[in-house]
Amino acid sequence: GRPIAGEQPQAARGLFQYPDFVLLLMTRSGMMFGLNFLNVAVGWHIYQISGSVLNLGLIGLAQFLPVLLLFLVAGLAADRIDRRLIVAVCNVVHLIVSIGIGVYLLTGPTEVWPIFLMLSVHGAARGFEHPALQAILPNIVPRELFANAIAVSSSVTKIGQLGGPAVGGLMVALIDEASYFVAAALFGVAAVAALMIQTRLRVAGREPFGLRTILGGFHHIWREKIVLASISIDLVAVLFGGIMGLLPVFAADILKVGPEFLGIMRGTPALGALAVALVLARVRLPWHIGKTFFLSLAVFGTSILVFSFSTVLWLSLLSLALYGAADMISVYVRQTLVQLRTPDALRGRVSAVNAVSINASNELGDFRAGSMAAVIGTVPAVAIGAGMTLLATALWWRFFPDLRRLERI
Repeated sequence: GRPIAGEQPQAARGLFQYPDFVLLLMTRSGMMFGLNFLNVAVGWHIYQISGSVLNLGLIGLAQFLPVLLLFLVAGLAADRIDRRLIVAVCNVVHLIVSIGIGVYLLTGPTEVWPIFLMLSVHGAARGFEHPALQAILPNIVPRELFANAIAVSSSVTKIGQLGGPAVGGLMVALIDEASYFVAAALFGVAAVAALMIQTRLRVAGREPFGLRTILGGFHHIWREKIVLASISIDLVAVLFGGIMGLLPVFAADILKVGPEFLGIMRGTPALGALAVALVLARVRLPWHIGKTFFLSLAVFGTSILVFSFSTVLWLSLLSLALYGAADMISVYVRQTLVQLRTPDALRGRVSAVNAVSINASNELGDFRAGSMAAVIGTVPAVAIGAGMTLLATALWWRFFPDLRRLERI
């Protein structure tokens, strides 16, 4: 049965009795550390080669466009092909891309377009990987432990987002282009761990192939209005609130710090998120879920506004920590709602739609910020994005009362 509140810490510890859950955490760890090593290094090197803030935005666009083009195919694949195999193959692709970028940079290039080309391949692999990876978790832990599993899994993700940029920035400062080969090794670990998962991860039943089957994820999300609201507000809020792609500009031009502090800045949101995730791994949110969700979005937008005007490192880091903590609460609520309100046969396709939301709000958000910054300046671009995030939060509060009134997941 469902554990009572006092049993939550024991329930969270009980998750580690499931070997496949441990292997999934290893997969996520290798992948997240590798992705963050790669992202911090690519951002730094592209800015150093080109000196263009617009190119920082194009990093996100190069990774997002393949996701947008392929997400329907990727979602269907996650519901028809063994999800372990998809995750493993995608991490092998990440490995190859990391080695390719590292080798290219060792030649002392003056052009950045080959890096963007390789990043687009990397983005295509992420597009297939995300729905498969998200759909695995409900199959390997009991339903009553799923909310705790989301928090534990998110904790591992946030540790990767925290340690990855910090260590990645230090590696760029110390070993420069060789940091890409370290990222490649981490992707290799993720691929092996994924293949070792024992649970059968291929959906038994198959719907007849057709347009309705391909669009099954959209149909389900449209019927589940709470799921629709949680996915769409996350997309809109972080689309306008994206700042991670501009951190090299804030580090180099506004705060006047080097790549090691850029890594710390990239990792600070994960530090705030990790603190929240560790609490959620032990206890469920004891207060009104819907109102807490919207409050977290309001804090998220406000932290971006403060960051945009900060010219001192400590205030910028504090804002980034609050940014990550607020985002963790919204992610926890959204992921739990999406997975528990979706049947297994549709989880791949629903997760693919969700992946577009996540990638749009991150990579496309970085492009929005970078392109606006190139026209009106970095600080105004980030500040306006923060205002739009707060406006979107107010609008969704008004037009989606079912989510606002939600008391428990």
